[in-house]
Amino acid sequence: MVTIREIAKAVGVSAGTVSRVLNYDPTLSVSEAKRKAIIETAEALDYATPRNRNRRKVAPIRPQQPRADLLPRIATVHFLERDEELIDPYYIGVRLGIERRSQHYQSEIVKVFHADLFNEGSLLQGVAGIIAVGKHRPEEIAFLEECCDHLVFADFQPSDEQYDCVYSDLALATTKILDSLAAAGYRRIAFIGAEDRISFGDVPYSETRCRAYVDWQKARGTFDPALIALNNDCNDGQNLRLEVGYEHARDLLDRTERPDVILTANDNIAIGTGRALAEAGLSVPDDIAIASFNDIPVAQFLNPALSTMKIPGEAIGECAVDLLVERINGREYTKRVIIPAR
Repeated sequence: MVTIREIAKAVGVSAGTVSRVLNYDPTLSVSEAKRKAIIETAEALDYATPRNRNRRKVAPIRPQQPRADLLPRIATVHFLERDEELIDPYYIGVRLGIERRSQHYQSEIVKVFHADLFNEGSLLQGVAGIIAVGKHRPEEIAFLEECCDHLVFADFQPSDEQYDCVYSDLALATTKILDSLAAAGYRRIAFIGAEDRISFGDVPYSETRCRAYVDWQKARGTFDPALIALNNDCNDGQNLRLEVGYEHARDLLDRTERPDVILTANDNIAIGTGRALAEAGLSVPDDIAIASFNDIPVAQFLNPALSTMKIPGEAIGECAVDLLVERINGREYTKRVIIPAR
């Protein structure tokens, strides 16, 4: 696996600085540019190691190069704001996958973040295609469709089946984690996550991982709403933050009976959860265990290392570019690609 020293050497900072950035140390004074470089480098180096690229080495099959006039420029439209991307390195992985694959096709990328979508719509004029990253509201999707004929979604499954998309089956991944936790002997399994107001409005337990958790518990007759803590104060942007885990873990600890293990919707929440447990004098995993999703670079540096379901963000980004190239080159039918988590 990639080491902190390798990251520090690549960025030109101390190993201590890297460790504190990756562990979201709020007392660290470091420039946003340096913080961004550390997080991006950690993701990029981790992306290239055998840990995430454990494939048989065979001769690559070279795709037929598209005509230069078919792929002059593409755009990425992010559901997050520019500063929010650094909060969750998973999305940096998606972006790196898009950028690497776009270099393969010698394509220029125009980057548009959520706040700029309607204000700077001119940025999308003249692009050959658009990759929309993350969840987008129906009015945003309609706007993107007006801007460009070729639209692909990365890490999001639109309800309208006319759109190409690539994503990981989070419901199946959640079931796999829960089955593994139950097989390991855990009985009181709590969940910390968020509602999904973008896709489902005010429908309770609507976010995919949460809904899978509820369905799994109900199927076994063990559903207990007291074991669920959800962030519902954010309609847009990144609502799976470190502080969400910290605050809701403290709330779970105040309830009558504590859980055996806490499943969190992403690694950021898991880190916040770990801090809350440590402050309460509890040991992980001896007192309460933690499991989560994404496998961001910091997961391997925590002590103990985090048990996490890897969502292959880089591969999702790569595949989104391939889908877009196919559309630009004339494919008329829809493709929906699921890349398994592990």
